[in-house]
Amino acid sequence: MIKKHSVLRLFSILFLIVTIGFAQDKTVPVFENGEAQIVKGFSDPENWIRHDLWVETTFDTDEDGKPDRMHVAVTRQKQTETEGLKLPIVYVTSPYFAGVAADVPGIMWEVEHELGDIGKERAHPEVKRRGQRPIISNSHLRKWMPRGYIVVHSSSPGTGLSDGAPTIGGPNESLAPKAVIEWLCGRAKGYTERDGNEPVTAFWSTGKVGMTGTSYNGTLPLAAATTGVEGLEAIIPIAPNTSSYHYYRSNGLVRSPGGYLGEDIDVLYDFVHSGAEDKRAGNNKRVRDTEMKNGMDRQTGDLNDFWNDRDYLNQMAPMKAALLMSHGFNDWNVMPEHSNRIYQKAKEMGLPTQVFYHQNGHGGPPPMTMMNRWFTRYLHGIENGVEKDKQAWIVRENDKRDEPTAYDAYPNPNAEAVTLYLNKGGNAMGALTTKQNKRQKTEILVDDFTISAKDHAQASNSNNRLLYATPKLTEALHLSGESEVTISLSSSKAAANLSIMLVSLPYEDDAKIITDNIITRGWADPQNHKSLRESEPLKKGEFYDVTFKLQPDDQIIRAGQRIGLIIFSSDKEFTIHPKPGTELIIDLDKTRLTLPVVGGLKALTNATE
Repeated sequence: MIKKHSVLRLFSILFLIVTIGFAQDKTVPVFENGEAQIVKGFSDPENWIRHDLWVETTFDTDEDGKPDRMHVAVTRQKQTETEGLKLPIVYVTSPYFAGVAADVPGIMWEVEHELGDIGKERAHPEVKRRGQRPIISNSHLRKWMPRGYIVVHSSSPGTGLSDGAPTIGGPNESLAPKAVIEWLCGRAKGYTERDGNEPVTAFWSTGKVGMTGTSYNGTLPLAAATTGVEGLEAIIPIAPNTSSYHYYRSNGLVRSPGGYLGEDIDVLYDFVHSGAEDKRAGNNKRVRDTEMKNGMDRQTGDLNDFWNDRDYLNQMAPMKAALLMSHGFNDWNVMPEHSNRIYQKAKEMGLPTQVFYHQNGHGGPPPMTMMNRWFTRYLHGIENGVEKDKQAWIVRENDKRDEPTAYDAYPNPNAEAVTLYLNKGGNAMGALTTKQNKRQKTEILVDDFTISAKDHAQASNSNNRLLYATPKLTEALHLSGESEVTISLSSSKAAANLSIMLVSLPYEDDAKIITDNIITRGWADPQNHKSLRESEPLKKGEFYDVTFKLQPDDQIIRAGQRIGLIIFSSDKEFTIHPKPGTELIIDLDKTRLTLPVVGGLKALTNATE
């Protein structure tokens, strides 16, 4: 006869065996070499659970008397339902998910007019909303779901099925993703319907959230991070617009983003305003036709409170999230200064910070291994040492995108400022030298917007630009950081555009790498020579010193090339197009260029001997 305690012991052993076997069958994240690995049990889209909801915010920007609710879509692994698995979240938010306005004639501001004018009223197209519940977007699913991250999407205020109004950098665009993160962490209310009261909770969330995205979708992770919201552990902004002023203006000058001549902040508002049709007229009146119209100031391009309030650099004090930024040095849409200014501030604040730069144009994420290590460390909590890695990762000119070179920081710590001076002959090609030759006097250029920057660079002789170049390099020269110019000029008119381009010469039509031609560029309004907040008419015959930085860069100029400085007025691709004929007189003795040279003056001297 079997004794009672023996039966109990046998039962306990069997229960333990079954329990261990069940635990071994559970699907959990797997990590190797500090990275989350693809797990078969998470990888079949047929097994993903997809549902949507609305998160209640703390604001009412459509002024209907109720807190705005954001439309949120969740894609999670079946194990979060069947096995009680909790996972961290990769969260992506955007104003683009529900569609954008058609590119109809007249949507952009007119640019062929005199400086100080704004041209005729532009067209205001309506967005035809698209998309079906519960799916807001399929972006990032195949990248992160198999690696053990839940992916969450939301539409920005005033877009898609989200309440509110788009503000293009206003406070609600920071507070909206904050509310979603609060819900993911159990601190905000979510509902199954836009106007319903049935609650829904994120029972499957660990409360660890990371954000990423490109362009506007990369701006919003930074916007959320500036609120200091608990639970947002890490962000990876890719080519983010970090300041509306820096996007639509440049040193006091009205300047379009590359490829979108005539775009301004109200154009982008119309482009994304895909929210409820019955709320659009009211939103337009309050935001576009009042706040934006009164604040954007296309007449002068001056900095003001409207623009200052849309600069995330001014809002970073509460930020705690670890920051990995990505940008292209030849992004002439959202220019590389946008990421550099945030990266520098984050370093100063002591935040975990890295930056990835490549040599191409708009967009382009860091290599997957960099992103994976970043999120693995800060979302899964795996101690992989990523915070001890080098801080700057730069794709060198002929290297693959996923093989960046690591540096201690950006700019290169070995870069030193070297000042170059102009020598007469700029209508053909004057010299750039490290020693100043006095009594160079003045040279003249005549504005003509019909001539492209490329044509300015390739012209052997021109009255419409001034060109100054170093001797031919005998060895490669590494530039890293922000170049700066001081231009001493006089204008024949009360207002003039000022455009600068730093190029590698000869400027080749068949260049296979974008960096073979343009090093960097910049624009400024001479009327703002004293202050970005105040412009003053230029007096004919009076000289003004205009000092400003060009876009940041990190580039190795190959041997056999020259570094050329081009000074011209209107830029066909970027600026207002006033009637040709304005004369700019440049005082060569008071004009200079400062380059960030790795190795300093010695390196430049060795490369030009």
